[in-house]
Amino acid sequence: MKSAGETTKTTMEEKTENEISYIIRGAIFKVYNELGPGLLESVYEAVLLFELRNQGLDVKSQVVLPVYYEGAKLEIGFRLDLLVNDKVIIEIKSVETLSKVHHKQVLTYLKISELKLGILVNFNVEDITKGVFRKVNGL
Repeated sequence: MKSAGETTKTTMEEKTENEISYIIRGAIFKVYNELGPGLLESVYEAVLLFELRNQGLDVKSQVVLPVYYEGAKLEIGFRLDLLVNDKVIIEIKSVETLSKVHHKQVLTYLKISELKLGILVNFNVEDITKGVFRKVNGL
């Protein structure tokens, strides 16, 4: 039995990757419906950052992702577009066609960061449902 001060709702910090992913997908759809396709990636990144923060998530942009090689920490310029609640990576594209390397990039970011879920989104599509891809690392 819960005491008077306890709540049954999970806080944003306690949300699982899948719960966060659901919120992210909704925000992606909202941003797409508002702005449409064809803008620069930086515009979608800024607006998605704003929208996700408005929904109470902890979102960081352009997060440096170091690579560790043979025990040395190498700052070699990898940057995550958005990192949500320190659990979910969002990689934003606005390209004519996603290539295999875009999908591999997210999987590599997950491996390097040891995170479990990444979302690759291409905003330059006619139908946003065909532009959102979940990538998992042991989830």
